[in-house]
Amino acid sequence: MEGVRILSVFRRIGVYLEMVKVTHTVFALPFALTGMFLAARELGARNALPPARTVFYIVLAMVGARSASMGFNRLVDADVDAKNPRTRGRAIPSGKVSRPMARVFILMSVALLALSAAKLNTLCLRLTPVLLLVLFSYSYMKRFTWASHLVLGACLGAAPLAAWIAVTGGVDARVLWICLAVLFWVGGFDVLYALQDIDFDRREGLHSIPRSLGVGPSLWVARAFHLAMAGFLLVGYHVFGLGGWYLAGLALCAAVLAYEHAIVRKDDLSRLNMAFFNLNGVVSIAFCLFTYLDLVLRGRP
Repeated sequence: MEGVRILSVFRRIGVYLEMVKVTHTVFALPFALTGMFLAARELGARNALPPARTVFYIVLAMVGARSASMGFNRLVDADVDAKNPRTRGRAIPSGKVSRPMARVFILMSVALLALSAAKLNTLCLRLTPVLLLVLFSYSYMKRFTWASHLVLGACLGAAPLAAWIAVTGGVDARVLWICLAVLFWVGGFDVLYALQDIDFDRREGLHSIPRSLGVGPSLWVARAFHLAMAGFLLVGYHVFGLGGWYLAGLALCAAVLAYEHAIVRKDDLSRLNMAFFNLNGVVSIAFCLFTYLDLVLRGRP
C-alpha cells in the first residue's frame, strides 16, 4: 500500500509538471544562464561563474516565475482550451487539476519566486511585482491584440536581464540587446506555433498574426523576427567584446533556424511540432554553451 501511495504522489506531481510544461524551461533557462555568465565575467568571476548560492537561487527563481506564469495561463485559458480539440486534454479542462488547486499551485510558485528574489538581492525583490505583472499580462493578450507573440517574447526576454540583476544588483543597458534577441526569437517561433489554431482563433475571436495575415505572410513574419534576433545577437557580440566561439554559436543557431523555416512551409505544416520543440531547444542550449565557452576560453577582453 505504501508503494501505491508513493506512486500516486509521483503521478500527481507529473500532472502538475505537465500542466506547466516544465520541459519547456529549456527555452528560457539557457538565456538566463547566458545573462548570468556575462554578468559574472563583468565582475571578474573565475570561469564566468558567480557563487554557487547565486546560481541556485537564479534557477529557483526561474522555476518559480515560469511555473507561476504557465499555471496562470492555463487557469485563465481553461474555458478556451476546453473548446479547442488540440488543447482540451490539458490538465484543467480535462479535470486532472481543479481550479482551486491550480490557484494554490500558482501562489506557491509566486512564493518560490519571491523567496528566491529576496535571497538574491534587494533590487530583485523590488522588481518581482513588475515581473509578475508582465508574465500574467500575456494570458490576456490574445483577446485583444495580434502582438501577443511579442508580449510572450518579452516574458522570456526578461530572463537575461533578471539574471544580470541577480548577479550584479544593478542594470547594464548592454544586456538589453540579448533580451531583444530572445524577444524576437520567441515571437518568431510563437507565430509558427499559432499556425495550428488559425481556424479556431477566427471562430473564437482570438487574435494572432496567423489569424490576421494567413499562413504564407505569417511565415515571412516569423523569418523576419528570427533575422532580427540574429542582428541583435551580433550587436551583443560587439558591445560585450566577445569572440569566435560566440560567433560560432550564433552561426549554429542561425543554421538551425534556417532549417526550421525550411521544413515549415505554407503547403506542409506537418513538422511544426518538431520545429517548435526540438529545434528551438537546440537554439537556446547552443547559444548558452558557445557563449560560455567564449567567456571561459578567451577570458576577459
